[in-house]
Amino acid sequence: MLQILIELQRLKNLDRTGWTLRGLAPRTESVAAHSFGVGVTAMMLTDELSAQGVQIDTERVLRMALLHDWAEARIGDMPKTATHYFGNEQRKRAESAAFDDIVEELAAGGELYRELFKDYEDRTSLEARLVKAADVIDLLVEVLALERSGVIGLDEFWDVAGDADFQLEGRAQKIIKDLLQALLAARPSGSKLE
Repeated sequence: MLQILIELQRLKNLDRTGWTLRGLAPRTESVAAHSFGVGVTAMMLTDELSAQGVQIDTERVLRMALLHDWAEARIGDMPKTATHYFGNEQRKRAESAAFDDIVEELAAGGELYRELFKDYEDRTSLEARLVKAADVIDLLVEVLALERSGVIGLDEFWDVAGDADFQLEGRAQKIIKDLLQALLAARPSGSKLE
């Protein structure tokens, strides 16, 4: 367990590549900071859904949110543009192999962690689709914070708000759609494309 904890510690210092590629300063956001944001967002979404009567496994959601980027401790934070060059399937294979190698030595939890990671990658459950939505929402919250601090040139990140299809239905879909609309409405007027 100690070796894995030490390895995952790297995520606290691993910069999110999207910001680096756009010329933002080092330490704009780490992978671990993003994972924290995904966890908080997923928790709040789960609480809202539960309050509206939707059956959802909160523990599963939170575990998945915490581990969804563990593979990056070994392969780094691949930007979206990398998929263009490597292909989505190759990227997924690399991430799955890295994740499996990380949890390989765990006596307890390894199988559960593999199953959660696979579910997240395949989006087979409501919980996995909700964590993916939380992943995107956290990205957009970070973009909003950066734009509010004066950063420009991040318009491309907002495309996902209009194109997002998390394969959610009913109340879950409405909550996510409303939150994405609220994010879009909260953008500083000077940062929007005219």
